[in-house]
Amino acid sequence: MKRQPTLLILLLIVTAMASGCASHESNARLHDARDAPPAQVAAIGNAPTTSLTGVPAGVPFVEYESGAVGSDLEDATPPASADATASELAKKTQNPVADLISVPFQSNFLQNVGHRRKSAYVLNIQPVIPIHLNEDWNVITRTILPVIDSPEIVPGFGDESGLGDIDFTAFLSPSKPEGWIFGFGPTVSLPTASEDELGSERWGFGPSAVALKIDGPWVYGALVKNQWDVGGDSDRKHINRGLMQPFVNYNLAGGWYLVSGPIITANWKADSGEKWTVPVGGGFGRLFLIGEQPVNAQFQTFYNVVHPSLGGNWSMRLQIQFLF
Repeated sequence: MKRQPTLLILLLIVTAMASGCASHESNARLHDARDAPPAQVAAIGNAPTTSLTGVPAGVPFVEYESGAVGSDLEDATPPASADATASELAKKTQNPVADLISVPFQSNFLQNVGHRRKSAYVLNIQPVIPIHLNEDWNVITRTILPVIDSPEIVPGFGDESGLGDIDFTAFLSPSKPEGWIFGFGPTVSLPTASEDELGSERWGFGPSAVALKIDGPWVYGALVKNQWDVGGDSDRKHINRGLMQPFVNYNLAGGWYLVSGPIITANWKADSGEKWTVPVGGGFGRLFLIGEQPVNAQFQTFYNVVHPSLGGNWSMRLQIQFLF
């Protein structure tokens, strides 16, 4: 059964309004026909990101920032200064609650998905927009809009492509953090999937929190959230799903960095042995300029040491993030 994603229009209007107020998994999830175990989809944010490490983490994310970092790339003049500034801006993209507008496009390539063990693809479009409440507090909004190309998960339902359920998170975070940086707030899942098999057809709601520290070249922390359904199609199963994204980044010269931002998910309603997806892996990235436009590019690959029987066993994540 096909449905028009009318809620998408409302969400885009809200995002546009938030953008006007600002100067700055999902992660999406693949679902089989009528609530069989979902295949994995990365994201959060860089970040988160994530991801969320937008540097990814990617949750999933990721987009990350340090309150101690405030310079722009255009302020740098000599080559040494430009190199240092690129490294500092890279750290900002590694903070999921950064006071920084960014628009990541995160491509996730999932392998050995479904009963035929075929490939799946998820493009997560993840605008991150900060809203300044006052001189002490910011609200960092993260929206994940997944575009999914899924193979047949269980026999008889065929391949599916389209829009998945949109995920929205708002983090309340101090604007001048010292030591550990933190954020917390609500996370909401909207039943916007264009095909029944690509979403839950349920509204989701729950808490989300992130904590991280920037220590010299290191940026490390974790993002966690959980959602329960609060309405929707009564013919579909209730949802109770969790996500945790630990992330660690080591920043090198010239805007290069090493990153690991696995997105660990749990479907608490699934049968024993089908609940967890636990990836291990990592990759690298670099922040650079295209003309005057700062861009953060990142690549990671993961092997799922634990996954549902119909889930993929490994994945690749390629992210291009535009900073404003």
